Amino acid sequence: MVIPNDEEIRALHERYAPTREAFDLVHTHCEIVCAIADQLIDRSDLALDRDLVRAGCLLHDIGVYRLYDSSGRLDHARYVSHGVLGHDILAQEGLPEALCRFCSHHTGVGLTREDIRDQGLPVPEADYLAESVEEELVMYADKFHSKRNPPVFFSADSYAASVARFGEDKVTRFKELRTRFGTPDLAPFVAAHGHALGMSGPSVLPLTGGAVSGIRGTATVL
Repeated sequence: MVIPNDEEIRALHERYAPTREAFDLVHTHCEIVCAIADQLIDRSDLALDRDLVRAGCLLHDIGVYRLYDSSGRLDHARYVSHGVLGHDILAQEGLPEALCRFCSHHTGVGLTREDIRDQGLPVPEADYLAESVEEELVMYADKFHSKRNPPVFFSADSYAASVARFGEDKVTRFKELRTRFGTPDLAPFVAAHGHALGMSGPSVLPLTGGAVSGIRGTATVL
């Protein structure tokens, strides 16, 4: 499988970003997620494809660009669909399914068809669950940074507290991921980017870049 390099991925972001502001928000978030994943890999003995993880991190949110209207406003009501939109973008670009899946299979700690049905989420009814260790790591690393305005980091404890409102199965899943990959040290990233470390989880925060998508009176942690 041919994996695009960082420059090729950046060019994809630039091609689909409707504005420079959108590019800066989304691409910077993807770079941060990539750096968090790198740290977790460095601290573990996991056998995985590091190049695949890197590409997955840098591409996972490219579908967000399709949620901006002509005025540069983000469609928050459909934010949860950014994963499947990103999957479509990468498929149309001819990228392999293994890369497309990083877009559609990173939301929360995994979306099931029951989640979609029960919450009335605007995505095709299916299971969007990380399967490979690479998919799990990208999904997990993504939980520690939000594209809200201003962007913010979240500790593992704050995310764990937030995900509890969506059921014990989500709590258990996040705990499994935390046990497998460890807890990242966010201090270097906070210092490097100047984004605050949030004191409460993403489900209770206002969003502009998409920490939460409120659908039919519910909120999905992304």
